[in-house]
Amino acid sequence: MNAEQAQAYCLKRPDATMDFPFVPDVPVFKIKGKMFGLLGQCSENGKELGTEYAGCHFLNLKCDPDEAIMLRDIFPEVKAAYHMSKTHWISVVLIDSMPEKEIERLIDRSFALVVKSLKKTERLQLELKYPHEQLYR
Repeated sequence: MNAEQAQAYCLKRPDATMDFPFVPDVPVFKIKGKMFGLLGQCSENGKELGTEYAGCHFLNLKCDPDEAIMLRDIFPEVKAAYHMSKTHWISVVLIDSMPEKEIERLIDRSFALVVKSLKKTERLQLELKYPHEQLYR
C-alpha cells in the first residue's frame, strides 16, 4: 500500500475527515474531531524510524498497547510511533513487505478505537447514519 492508497482508505471510513493541523504536507485523519491517523514521510536520513526506511511514507495509528507490542514483534515495519505516545500509537511503514490487508485492518482498528472513545451521543449519531457499518469492535 502506498501513501495515496492509505490516504484514500482512511477517508473511506464513515465521516472521516482530513486536516493539516501540524504542517501542510502531513495529513491527519479524524473522526468527530479526534485523530485516528497521521500520514508522514521519513526524511532522507531516516531519523524518524531508521535509516532502512529513509524516504518511506508511514502511518501513525492508534493501537491497543498489548496489540502494539505483539505487532512490533511480528512485523519489522511496525514501530513505536514517531513523535507520539509510544504506548497507544504505532507507526506503520508503507512498504511492499507489509501486507496491504494488515494495514487496512490496522486503520480500521485505529478508527474503531477512536469511535469507541467518543461521547455516547456521537457514537449513536454514527450508528444511525451508518447502520450497516462496523464502526467499532
